[in-house]
Amino acid sequence: QVQLVESGGGLVQPGGSLRLSCAASGNIFTMYNMGWYRQAPGKQRELVAVILSSGITNYADSVKGRFTISKNDAQNTYLQMNSLKPEDTAVYYCNFNTYTGVYWGQGTQVTVSS
Repeated sequence: QVQLVESGGGLVQPGGSLRLSCAASGNIFTMYNMGWYRQAPGKQRELVAVILSSGITNYADSVKGRFTISKNDAQNTYLQMNSLKPEDTAVYYCNFNTYTGVYWGQGTQVTVSS
């Protein structure tokens, strides 16, 4: 059974930075892509960034140039968030899309406020 655990969320001032981490436990045999999603209060969950097994990345327009997704293997992914804005406030979830299924973390709160 694959489990994902996010960390790195917290409270930061506008313009600040945070780095989210997602670590997987269990055996992942074939990884298609890893992604980060977020959900703000009263809004639908939205895709923030995705990285394919090839390393190709894609970002939501709202975070392009500010956020960077990366991975170091098939078990860990990261989201570097710079120049944070109040509208980035949300619960952030990591997502692994694999041959054996789609897995979600429990979420980590990011709050951008002065």
